[in-house]
Amino acid sequence: MSGAGKKVADVAFKAGKNIDWEGMAKLMVSDEARKEFSTLRRAFDDVNNQLQTKFSLEPEPIDWEYYRTGIGSRLVDMYKQAYDEIKIPQYVDNVTPQYKPKFDALLVELKEAEQKSLKESERLEKEIADVQELKRKLSTMTADEYFEKHPELKKKFDDEIRNDYWGY
Repeated sequence: MSGAGKKVADVAFKAGKNIDWEGMAKLMVSDEARKEFSTLRRAFDDVNNQLQTKFSLEPEPIDWEYYRTGIGSRLVDMYKQAYDEIKIPQYVDNVTPQYKPKFDALLVELKEAEQKSLKESERLEKEIADVQELKRKLSTMTADEYFEKHPELKKKFDDEIRNDYWGY
C-alpha cells in the first residue's frame, strides 16, 4: 500500500472516532434534520469503511515463478522489469496547510455562535415558560398580581392617570 493511501485511511479512521455522533444527534430538533443527519452518518461510515478496506490492504506479491513456468521466462522477465521500474509518486499535501487556519477560524466562530445560540435558546425557553404560566393564571389574576410582575406597566398607567391622560 502506498504511504499516501494509508495516511488518508488513518486520518479518516481517527476523524470517525473523534466525532460525537450521539451528542450531535441530540441537537437535532426536527424529524427532517434527524433524517438528514442519519443519512450523513451512513454516508460517512460507508466512505470510512471503504477507506479502511481498500487502502489498508497490502497488494499480494506477484508470483513471478508461477508465470515463468506457464508463459516463459523471457516475457515474464520483461514484465517484471517494467513492474519494478514503476514509481508511484508520493502524495504531498500542500492543500491542508493552506486551509487549516481558515478551518480553525471557522471552528472558533462556530463555538461562539453555539454559545450565543444556547444563551438565546435558554432565554426563549424562559420566556415561553413565563407566557405559559401567565396564560394559566390569566383568568384568575388580579391587576395587582399582574402589575407585580410588570412594574413598568404599573408606573406607566399611574403616570397616565396622574397626568389625566386617558388615551383620547
